[in-house]
Amino acid sequence: MLKSVAAFAVTLLLLFAPFVATAQDVNLLSRDGSIAISGNFLSFDGEFYRVETDLGVLTVDSSGVRCEGPGCPNLDGYYAQIRLSGDAKGTRTLMPALISAFALRNGYTVATSALSENQRSMVLTDAENDLTVGEFLLSDTSASEGFADLVSENTDLVLSMRKVAPKELDLARQAGVGELSDPRRARVVALDGLVPVVSRSNLVETLSLSELAEIYTGHVENWDAVGGADAPVAAHLMRDDLEEGSEFRRMILGRGQVDEERVTLHDRYEALVAAIEQDPYAIGLGRMSEGGAVKPVGLSGACGFEARAMGADVKSEDYPLTRPVFLYTPARRLPKLAREFLAYAVSPAAQIVVARTDFVDQGVDELSFRDQGRRFANAIAHAGGEISLEDLQGVTSALQGAKRLTLGFRFEDGSTKLDAQSRSNVHLLAELLEAGVYDGQILTFAGFSDGQGEAAINKTLSKRRAQTVMKAVQQAMGEAFEADRVSLHAEGFGEAMPLACDDIAWGRSLNRRVEVWLKPRR
Repeated sequence: MLKSVAAFAVTLLLLFAPFVATAQDVNLLSRDGSIAISGNFLSFDGEFYRVETDLGVLTVDSSGVRCEGPGCPNLDGYYAQIRLSGDAKGTRTLMPALISAFALRNGYTVATSALSENQRSMVLTDAENDLTVGEFLLSDTSASEGFADLVSENTDLVLSMRKVAPKELDLARQAGVGELSDPRRARVVALDGLVPVVSRSNLVETLSLSELAEIYTGHVENWDAVGGADAPVAAHLMRDDLEEGSEFRRMILGRGQVDEERVTLHDRYEALVAAIEQDPYAIGLGRMSEGGAVKPVGLSGACGFEARAMGADVKSEDYPLTRPVFLYTPARRLPKLAREFLAYAVSPAAQIVVARTDFVDQGVDELSFRDQGRRFANAIAHAGGEISLEDLQGVTSALQGAKRLTLGFRFEDGSTKLDAQSRSNVHLLAELLEAGVYDGQILTFAGFSDGQGEAAINKTLSKRRAQTVMKAVQQAMGEAFEADRVSLHAEGFGEAMPLACDDIAWGRSLNRRVEVWLKPRR
């Protein structure tokens, strides 16, 4: 054993290896040579050795030991190697853009080279000192393959357009990767939207989520059942959308089962788009980030509401099929370069870079009161029997002259816990407040509810939700919050401003929200 656990930072953590060798014998000796750890060398990240011993996998601070044996790495010229696997579009476009911007911000140059059809290398160099500081290895696979790579120790970061699935959580726990459902293991770096797409010659303009579910479960086989031509429906789907963590399963399929005999599954998005382009009666689930020569279809509700994928609505989660883009990390120590990159990837500066890609950034925009005209018209048209003219006038009076911020807050299904995008928004808003962006302003956290239950109770619940979000932002700021610089205020308006139909689950989910409105101090 080591003389001092603190001195050598020995931890029973998972295997991590940007610098990986085949297992070989090594001895890690304390500086005076009196204590040794023997085992098979697993990795070195520039600061810590990882060794498989009879006690398990140990992480040892290299500053307290010297390494002897054939497995010891050559420390001369060492640089961190960070492996990333996951969503193909993101690893081809989004991550290279973020890595390049991160390098530029730190004064590094970047050399990119293709290692294979699906893998590329980005080497970061400190040109002034002629020193290689690190290498990113990007593998464009899929979320499923990315999580499999993480469990098998073949990647360090996973880029995913969906939450980790329950079976992947179990495998990660068994492999010692950590609890991937922990919010600290998943960072939202960008946003995207799941969009139904059809051939440009298809006359269908909108579909409800229930109609989409019936198409994929095989209950709707002909377009005439959903307002289209008398022709058979050819349904296509990305294989990764079948996983339990996907928006397709959560928002569209529910407890239903995809008719895999009728639905064509694809591993690559290009193949899905090509199939729809060639078939006037095909339908698939596309993405805002991908595009293609296909026609996006809007989402409709029985009560007349309609939603289309637009950047502002994706940012605020007013679009029901919004998809956060996650970077998952294992519960193990990553090299300093990786830690610095992860901190940068969720910063406001990084969102400027995201905005230049095909993905939706999380940068906060301001929408004028006039921009909300459609919403107010819908609110008046669909106000329930318990919503009076006085209620609507109250909302108008409170928000008149204010601007709505595009970051919104919603809670996980059946929970008081904020969802992943909202947790990211809490920290983003806290950073903006700390930076003084909203000094001299009044920020109203406006809570809204669905129409289930009594209106008076819903109004109280909506204010509680608004207070919960406001307190979360204040806690994220900590001692940096100064009431004399900016005023934070919570208000509840209940069911007065619905965004979608209350007769369906996704509509009720959209209506339960907290918005942030900005108004100058008088």
